[in-house]
Amino acid sequence: MNNTICKNGYFGEFGGRFIDEKLAQEFEKIEKAYEEFKNNIEIQKEYEEILKHYVGRPSPMYFAKNLSKKYGAQIYLKREDLNHTGAHKINHALGQALFAKKMGKTKLIAETGAGQHGVATATAATLMGLKCDIYMGEIDIIKEKPNVDRMRILGANIIPVSEGTKTLKEAVDKALEAYTKEYETALYAIGSVVGPHPFPTMIEDFQSIIGKEAKEQILEMTGKLPNHIVACVGGGSNSIGLFSAFLNDENVKIHGAEPLGKGHKLGENAASLTYGKKGIIHGFKSLILQDEEGNIAPAYSIASGLDYPSVGPKHCYLKEIKRATYELINDIEAVDAFYELSKEEGIIPALESSHAVALGIKIAKEAKSNEIIVINISGRGDKDIEFIMKNYPKN
Repeated sequence: MNNTICKNGYFGEFGGRFIDEKLAQEFEKIEKAYEEFKNNIEIQKEYEEILKHYVGRPSPMYFAKNLSKKYGAQIYLKREDLNHTGAHKINHALGQALFAKKMGKTKLIAETGAGQHGVATATAATLMGLKCDIYMGEIDIIKEKPNVDRMRILGANIIPVSEGTKTLKEAVDKALEAYTKEYETALYAIGSVVGPHPFPTMIEDFQSIIGKEAKEQILEMTGKLPNHIVACVGGGSNSIGLFSAFLNDENVKIHGAEPLGKGHKLGENAASLTYGKKGIIHGFKSLILQDEEGNIAPAYSIASGLDYPSVGPKHCYLKEIKRATYELINDIEAVDAFYELSKEEGIIPALESSHAVALGIKIAKEAKSNEIIVINISGRGDKDIEFIMKNYPKN
């Protein structure tokens, strides 16, 4: 595992560690312990065995022949939806649970929006014999009921969050608040490439398996690298996982799909890379949706896993150096892509992943017939079916 762009916890000017003094010593311990963890050959072998035999890795690379025929480019899907628990989140949840156990912690504290990180964390905690508290906004609890039920079956303690917009940002606030009181015995199992150093680096390391596999698979299947790689971006873990293996391949264009939600106005979207301003949130420096007075603005997306008012610091850096482009996909485009992939390929994607599918289709329409597009299907859509059929039914 490595993360060559990160220097002293920063990606350019983004990242860092802005935390309470009483947590500073604990984070120094975490940073040191993680360096030992990732360089321990036996521990890494144990983690790889869990990924192989428990998660079911490698996840397949699938040639989407129907979409390819319809839109004129060669479209491939990286199938993270086929992982155990149904999304990419299990990669870092298991990594953090194993790390917590090696540190002697007895509990995981986590937040969740769409519930995929919550389910993955509850699963990992059960496997490793750890207690598990999961904070979730009241709106998301109603919206993502199937995942809430799964978390409870797995033994997690779900704490509803009623403050603010009652979604992901407030869930993170409450989870961090709880962690400050229990850090001696618990690990905050963060749900994306965000938070104070070393969490963005740690989560990228665990998710880098996506890009490594995708690169090997597409070379084996086509004999060449893709022209385009595409993933949705909320906090940014699935996308950084895919992007990481291709950053030095200059001919591979990197695309992130940001949630435009209902529109361009503040409070209508969660497009922090497009509309965000520099600032500090949840212990790190990033681009953040802010009002005119500098207050953190409400974020919105039809996809609960994307409605975070900021983004991982490495994404900010990749945008700044123009190595990746971040393009807007609104709610209706995401819903249309949800149905399109379902009807054309028999694959029901998560609403988060549907943003990437929508962007991938846009790129395919403009691409040449021999161009290769890899789209990361970060999660399956079981959790969204009830919501979609109630609010966006189609015959």
